[in-house]
Amino acid sequence: MLDKRRTHHVVAEVAERQHGLVSARQLAELGLSRANISGEVVRGRLYRMHRGVYAVGHMSISRQGQCLAAVLSCGEGAVLSHRSAAWLWGLTRRWRLPIEVTTRVPRRSRAGIRMHSGTALLSVDLDSSEGVPVTAVPRTLLDFAAVDPRFLGRAIDNAERLGLLDLPAIETLLARSGGLRGVARLREALGLYRLPGFTRSGLERRFLGLVHDAGLPTPAMNSFVAGYQIDAYWPTMRFAVELDTYDYHGGHAAFEDDRMRQEDLKLAGIEMTRITGLRIEKDPKAVADRLRRLLVQRRQELNSPRPR
Repeated sequence: MLDKRRTHHVVAEVAERQHGLVSARQLAELGLSRANISGEVVRGRLYRMHRGVYAVGHMSISRQGQCLAAVLSCGEGAVLSHRSAAWLWGLTRRWRLPIEVTTRVPRRSRAGIRMHSGTALLSVDLDSSEGVPVTAVPRTLLDFAAVDPRFLGRAIDNAERLGLLDLPAIETLLARSGGLRGVARLREALGLYRLPGFTRSGLERRFLGLVHDAGLPTPAMNSFVAGYQIDAYWPTMRFAVELDTYDYHGGHAAFEDDRMRQEDLKLAGIEMTRITGLRIEKDPKAVADRLRRLLVQRRQELNSPRPR
């Protein structure tokens, strides 16, 4: 005989681990028949979220719970995917409906759920976040590239900021996903991250070569000015260039120090600009043209009469 009090207690325990949700399969495993489940719905103890998925006791389900409800409704092996997975991982802040789910067996979309077929999904493409089965971050980025390319660059940046960007894993995924939408877009968007790293000395040599080829005045390199070592400095124009190599692990302290450094130089009457290794690599001519304009502008500023 069904011990209702004990059953209600166990159902509540299951729901507590699942964002307030329980599936019909789980209820059946606890001994509830379809008639029992219908009775619990009538009495207001269960609220139907999707086919075969119920909220326990109330309908105030978080967005993570809504994601899990959609996945549970789609059966064994279903995972959150595409834009919904990107939201769950924190790759985008844009929450949108319907919730997107991928299954190995093709299924039709239904109210509130957009279905995708993932017959090529491997175990490495699957993960879990906040208790929700979800596509792993590399696969999430590939799927996101297929459906929302406009925000792909931002999603990649967020993945890196969160420490979730695994380039070797993405390269492996792209190599075996030639027939999938999004491959070309993701490969192109990752171009920035595939560029070879710049050593400090190598970047300085490239910069000096760029200055020389453009016929610009040669700066002093690694001079100490106003208490700071400056990468490139034109003393007569009191103008400095900082050469930035991309180092994500610089941290908050380095970020704050860089801003204070620029302010101190400004107070000392020195104008400064930053040039990244990426810009020098991808478009040295544009860098040289802009640097020439900045030097001309600075010379004009110094030669113009100061107001009394």
